[in-house]
Amino acid sequence: MLAYTPVSEAGGVGKTTTAGTLAVAHARAGLDVLCIDLDTQNGSLTYLFGPDGYDRGDSSADNLVKHMVDSPEGPFDGLVETVEAGVDLIPSHNMLEDLPELLIQEQEKASKLGRSYSVYHQLHRVLDEANVRDRYDVLIVDTAGKAGPVLYNALVATGNVVIPFEATAKGQESIEGLDDLVTGLEENTGVDVGVLAVVPIGFKGTNDQQEILDELREGPFDVPIVIGERASLMEGSWRQQCSPFAYVDEHRSRERDHEMDTLEAFEDLARHLEREAGIVEGVA
Repeated sequence: MLAYTPVSEAGGVGKTTTAGTLAVAHARAGLDVLCIDLDTQNGSLTYLFGPDGYDRGDSSADNLVKHMVDSPEGPFDGLVETVEAGVDLIPSHNMLEDLPELLIQEQEKASKLGRSYSVYHQLHRVLDEANVRDRYDVLIVDTAGKAGPVLYNALVATGNVVIPFEATAKGQESIEGLDDLVTGLEENTGVDVGVLAVVPIGFKGTNDQQEILDELREGPFDVPIVIGERASLMEGSWRQQCSPFAYVDEHRSRERDHEMDTLEAFEDLARHLEREAGIVEGVA
């Protein structure tokens, strides 16, 4: 199984757009894909894919948080919404804002009963009990990217990160601090974290950006593709609540070469990640 969490210190829609576009790219290759949205921000996968009739503020509804604190109100499969290209999505819920506190309460309860309890392993437990690894080829867990129990649960569940990266001075600083970030995640979760790829996005090819990209490629992390500056494509996708693939197919009156090149780059990245995970059967 291929499992990863997109992580970017800058956060924002670039990280989530990368997650959603890769999910669709995997699904278009015939793979079974599960996305989990652990981001409470409005610009999340749940908004991008816009499942019909879903209300993230409905406190009475069953949601992933209730499963993670061992108080489910229904089966795991009842959490799943099928969205674009057949991707399965567990949507975000406002209760995620309370997840750190709820996990600590569960830990304190377990301690009083003389039981061990890890606040960072509860998503892994839920997915294990649902046999997700046997049922899906690809698992993508998207979070707000802030250090803490939500991100650490994602990392324990996936064990890998994909890093969307802006080729700017700020982005360069975040990459230079990536070793510290990964080390911190490993120390807090007890899980080895693999960096599957760094993905430069919004690349305009200026001299400064090219210098940063060259330095990045000389470093320890894999840089399989580069995504150019595609504001119109990405903004249009968010406006129409769909992936860039669907946006070009359904909302563009004509194909634009640079946008087709971008979609091809995401396809190439998806194939690269699948090969790294040993997923080859059924991949077009």
